[in-house]
Amino acid sequence: MLSPEDARLIDHLHGGFPLVDHPFAAVAADIGWTEEQVIERLHRLLAQGVLTRFGPLFQIERAGGQFVLAAMAVPEDRFDAVCAAVNAFTEVAHNYRREHALNMWFVVAAESPALARETLARIEAATGLPVYAFPKEEEYFVELRLPPLPAQSTGEHHGA
Repeated sequence: MLSPEDARLIDHLHGGFPLVDHPFAAVAADIGWTEEQVIERLHRLLAQGVLTRFGPLFQIERAGGQFVLAAMAVPEDRFDAVCAAVNAFTEVAHNYRREHALNMWFVVAAESPALARETLARIEAATGLPVYAFPKEEEYFVELRLPPLPAQSTGEHHGA
C-alpha cells in the first residue's frame, strides 16, 4: 500500500529531477526531509515494486543507439518463465503483460541498431518464441502529468 509520504515523494519527483551536485538533498529540502530519508524511501519503493525503475531517460538515437518496442505471444503456462528470461537481458528496459494475442510487450535499449537486432534474436533463441519488433520511426514529446497518487495503487506490471 502506498503511504501518503510515498505518494508525496513520487508526485514531487514526477516530471522533473534537480540537475545539481546533490539532487537528493535538493529534493529533501523541497519536501522537508533529509537526503537519507529520500534515498531510503526510493530504495524501499523499488524493492517493493511500487517503482520499477528510477533513472534518467536518454534520447539514445543521438548517441547512435536504438530503442525498439517488441512484443511476443506467450503461452499462459510459460508466461512467468518467459518473463524472467526476457528480463534477464540487460538491454530490456521494461516489460508489460497485455490482454492481447501479443500478451508480452517490452522495450529493448541498445547501443546500436545492430545490437538491438542481435538482442531480439537472442531473446527469440532463449524463449523459442518469435519476437515482433516495432522500432521507433518518429519521436513525439507528450508530457503526461498525472494528479497526485492515491494512497493505494493497483494494476499488474512485470517490470525489468
